[in-house]
Amino acid sequence: MSITPMWRVDRDGSMFTDKKAAEEHDKMLELADNLSSLLESNLTIEEKLAEEIGLLLARNKETLAKAFKGKPDLILTIGEEKEAEETTSPVKPVAA
Repeated sequence: MSITPMWRVDRDGSMFTDKKAAEEHDKMLELADNLSSLLESNLTIEEKLAEEIGLLLARNKETLAKAFKGKPDLILTIGEEKEAEETTSPVKPVAA
C-alpha cells in the first residue's frame, strides 16, 4: 500500500498531490476574491456575477498582463482554449 500526500485548499476544498500547484490555486482564488470585492465595491453588481468575473480575470492574469503591456489582441483569445476543449472532449454519460 502506498501513501500519497495531499494538500487541500481551504478556500474551495480542492485537493492536490503537488504542494506548489495547491499554493498557486490558492493564490488564484485569493486574487479572484479580491477582484470580486473590487467590483462589488465600485459597481452595482450581483455577488455571483462579481465572483464569476473575478475568477475569469484571475484565471487569465498572464494573458491580461501581456495585453496591458501592449498586446491588446490577446484579450480576444481568452476563452478560446475552453471552447476548443469543449468541442474536442467526448460526451460524458449522465448518471441516472
